Amino acid sequence: MEFFSVPQGDFALRRYPKYQSDSLRAWDAADEYILQYVSGEGKIHKSDRILIMNDSSGALGVALAEFGPQLLGDSLLSQIATRENLIVNNIDTDRIVFLEALQPPRGSIDVVLFKVPKTLSLLEDELCRIRPYLVPGVRIIGAGMTRDIHNSTLEICERILGKTKTSPAIKKARIIFCELDEFISNHQSPYPTHYKLENTDWILANHANVFSRNRLDNASRLLIEHIKCSMKDRSIADLCCGNGVLGLVAAVRNPNAEILFFDESFMALASTAENIKQIIPKQSTCVIGADGLGETTPNSLDFVICNPPFHRNKSIDKKVPWRLFKQAHKALREGGQLLIVGHVSLRHDLKLRKIFGHCRQLGTRGKFCVLSSEK
Repeated sequence: MEFFSVPQGDFALRRYPKYQSDSLRAWDAADEYILQYVSGEGKIHKSDRILIMNDSSGALGVALAEFGPQLLGDSLLSQIATRENLIVNNIDTDRIVFLEALQPPRGSIDVVLFKVPKTLSLLEDELCRIRPYLVPGVRIIGAGMTRDIHNSTLEICERILGKTKTSPAIKKARIIFCELDEFISNHQSPYPTHYKLENTDWILANHANVFSRNRLDNASRLLIEHIKCSMKDRSIADLCCGNGVLGLVAAVRNPNAEILFFDESFMALASTAENIKQIIPKQSTCVIGADGLGETTPNSLDFVICNPPFHRNKSIDKKVPWRLFKQAHKALREGGQLLIVGHVSLRHDLKLRKIFGHCRQLGTRGKFCVLSSEK
């Protein structure tokens, strides 16, 4: 565990999930920059009602916990990381109000501090949603690494909020300053978006931070071809479900099975819930916000489908699919099947052979392959 030293104090911070050999820190130079600013030239006060957005591991929330901020974001794992880091630093977790991505702020906001997220659609949606809660004279201060701040980032801020400018770069990080223009009317968020799934009459809802929200991605398209009907499968899990398309296909092909949808993104869960309501309203389903398969009972699942991510926040992390595959192995019954798709270069087959003892390649197309392992 490393110590995060900023004007607010020295804090022990770690990322979540925890790995023994994790070389990535729980903060970046943008966190340091914004905390230095709000302790000096842009000083915040105890009376300020503060909203923090996209705080990936709690660096901002922990450092500013004494102000009682609200934390808004789309990641359950980020909330878990923040709570764990508060506890490690002997700070009461009740000092922070945790908000899920689609929840509104609790009351008016005097100060907004935001980290630039990986997807600009998420930032656009967040700014549209919070704008009605911003008081005249609100201070809106963003931060990000220079590689993540583009003209399109500033254009979104300027279009929704008002005049926007950036600071000089320090340690390859910049601060974004936005002035609320009261003559700009509140924008209706353009999300969720919808698309028609090919070869069906389904119209799928996709909130702003959902992967491949405008069309079916090529990997999932290939995986769908290998989701079979089975009279034996009673319990099926769509792991890292996104908008739920894989689980929905499995549900239609296995109408007597219970379908469990798992994701750590609140927007993914909301999208899935909307799509279940429209497409399979009468089937037994459950939408679960969790770290992977969470607290799923061991030896309880017949079939797990997964198009696994391999990023943690903005960094490639090959430990992510490894961890998901181990969870699936634990949750599957004897004879249960894990069906995945992935980029051939990631060599998921090697991971599956280590965990399950074997792996079959069922199909390939372009740079993707479908793999299957049975317990």
